[in-house]
Amino acid sequence: MPKILSASQVEQYKRDGFAFPVPVLDANEVRALRADLEYWERQQGHPLDYPEKSKSYLLYRWADILVHHPKVLDAVEDVVGPDILVYHATMWIKEPHSPAHVRWHQDGAYFYLDPLDHVTAWVALSEASECAGCMRVIPGTNRLPLIEHDDKPSAHNMIMRGQGISERFDGETGVPMPLHAGELSLHHTSLVHCSPGNDNDDRRMGLGISFIPAHVRPLGSVKPSALLVRGQDRYGHFLPEQRLKTPMSPQAQAAHAEAVRLFRLRQNQGFSQAAE
Repeated sequence: MPKILSASQVEQYKRDGFAFPVPVLDANEVRALRADLEYWERQQGHPLDYPEKSKSYLLYRWADILVHHPKVLDAVEDVVGPDILVYHATMWIKEPHSPAHVRWHQDGAYFYLDPLDHVTAWVALSEASECAGCMRVIPGTNRLPLIEHDDKPSAHNMIMRGQGISERFDGETGVPMPLHAGELSLHHTSLVHCSPGNDNDDRRMGLGISFIPAHVRPLGSVKPSALLVRGQDRYGHFLPEQRLKTPMSPQAQAAHAEAVRLFRLRQNQGFSQAAE
């Protein structure tokens, strides 16, 4: 029996590559987590951006709480099993009336993991409606092999290198996955998805958490790091990250910097070393 997903949501994830919405946070939790995130933005004097937006759970309490939240992990366990690592996480913030967007892409095309059992839990800390530029997906593309991606960085592309799929899905609008604050969606690493700009009056805020079952291994010569958040890691495919103790402490910043360095180093190698 699933822990939190319905049987139909589990089946939809297997068939179509996504499932939503899944309520995981109450209104008080949402307010507290968003307040903590925006407190640190004020302390640092700017909206959350790279590199702090990546692997934020190694720096901030709000992100640490989310990657360890029992209901989030219950949803993930329903599709990948009980031994769960966080490989990566990115906070996606689109300011009000912003053209910030993400091209059609597959997460697996630049994560270099095997097998392709990675799932992203996208947890909304504000309204992620169609007006706000919620994620859009193409059902069933989770059954496709990984497609060639190219780099097209631009001022409004939220992925640093601008990775995406050119031409193949031109004209596709996909299926929207709107979420209320406190809900999450799940999508498979091979699912083709994108998100348009935010035409809403509030920030669109969501943490995309890349969860993998412990048997998944990285491809290539770089051994990146990951954080065990449920169950056991009997494989040791990743350097073990340590759970955050004190937000933004020197120790936390050093651990975060090294984890991001390894992740970027692996990404920058690209497909040339993916088969090693």
